[in-house]
Amino acid sequence: MFSIEGETGKFLDATSKAAEAILKTVKKDGFIQVFSHLDADGLAAAGIIGKALFRLDARFRIRITQWIDEKLIEEIKSEKPQLVIFTDLGSGYIDVLKEISDFKILILDHHQIIGQETENLVHVNPHLFGIDGAKDVSGAGVAYFTAKAIDETNIDLSPIAVVGALGDLQDKYDQRMLGGLNKKIVDDAVKSGLLNVEKDLIFFGRETRPIHKTLACTTNPFIPGISGEEDKSLAFLASLDIKPKVGDKWRALRDLSDEEKKRLCSALADYMLSKGLRFETSDLIGHVYILIREEPWTPLRDAREFAVLLNATGRMDKPGLGVAVCMGDRSSAFDEAEKVLEEYRRTINKCLSWVLEKPERMKELNNIFVVYGENMIEDKMIGAISSILSMSLPNPEKPLIAYATVEEEELAKFSARTVSTLTDKGLNLGEIMRVAAEKCLGNGGGHNIAAGAQVPIENVEVFIKLVDELVGKQLKREKNWKLK
Repeated sequence: MFSIEGETGKFLDATSKAAEAILKTVKKDGFIQVFSHLDADGLAAAGIIGKALFRLDARFRIRITQWIDEKLIEEIKSEKPQLVIFTDLGSGYIDVLKEISDFKILILDHHQIIGQETENLVHVNPHLFGIDGAKDVSGAGVAYFTAKAIDETNIDLSPIAVVGALGDLQDKYDQRMLGGLNKKIVDDAVKSGLLNVEKDLIFFGRETRPIHKTLACTTNPFIPGISGEEDKSLAFLASLDIKPKVGDKWRALRDLSDEEKKRLCSALADYMLSKGLRFETSDLIGHVYILIREEPWTPLRDAREFAVLLNATGRMDKPGLGVAVCMGDRSSAFDEAEKVLEEYRRTINKCLSWVLEKPERMKELNNIFVVYGENMIEDKMIGAISSILSMSLPNPEKPLIAYATVEEEELAKFSARTVSTLTDKGLNLGEIMRVAAEKCLGNGGGHNIAAGAQVPIENVEVFIKLVDELVGKQLKREKNWKLK
């Protein structure tokens, strides 16, 4: 009989083996290369492993990347590290990594697995133990359990793993709660006096920012005409008779009465519908994760806002800042990261406004929505754009794929997102993106609920058509839907 606890035990045993591989390398004074993904979860994972290695006085280097390619493989060959660690990355590239079979490789990942393992590989992935890597543990979570197995003092890194999970949108349980192995991490953080969990409106800056600034800073959901527009946010509140000030003091969301909160949510739902976008008020109410050791007026206090800061540094080509913040830097790296966050928000608002400006930029096909970002959206931003837009589609029963072109590499980068109601019906975007990409001379993979791919630019239309067909076939539960 299947046992969650039993599978969890096997997973934790695997993290202990990973910890042993790290400790053995450090004991021999071996050089360790760490590669991680550039999103919030990847940066959190890199920060956790980086801090654990730092505490061991290990010789290591961290590099953030978007994918594993020949260039990265050649770099590993030339550097000749004694151990290569991939965090939030690697499980979809096992066949590629066979090119460096002479090196000891450790993969700490949670994405769907592609390829056959080799003897030089220590592989920790929840999917190997029947645990859902899309909602039960993130890349940062896998890194955290490994760091905890290295030394129990690394339990103080548990809040960073919570940030990674929320950045990976793993709050899929009742009322936006983290569950599965993520719940064990939350419990560690709470018991250590590092985290508080409350239920409230999920808006960034709910404790610290004036209400109109909170609305203006909101990109998830993106509110056309309000996100990024403080004056229009003020006008919106005025139309609802919600006073932004009491005397000379600005009010934060936490200061609103329950009746005012209900009025605000209801009005936002009506407003979004008037713009042709879906919006569920329940999406804005749920579990809030507060890092109580962080300063109240900073974006590190709320775990979801912390995750956005990490995403910002990764997507804006400043990933080192995000990793440094995760490793504890609250001075120069954090100051720079805050500046990057503001620029990121402006960029996100600009991109989303551009997409929604003209209907042809987001089209509804038979089975999917497609965002044609082309060369107007940076490829590193496409994942964030697809995540935000997928939450307010007019028809949630269709997944969304978005792409941006990278002209100098002659590639198009795709990001795909869907909702759990479709994955419950058997939809697996990771498999669909992999199959379609391989047919178009590219590669792809990820989770059932979120995935990505890259294909040659000349094959973009063929790829979109294939994905549309495969989604339709898979949802109809057709037999033998896979391409041959």
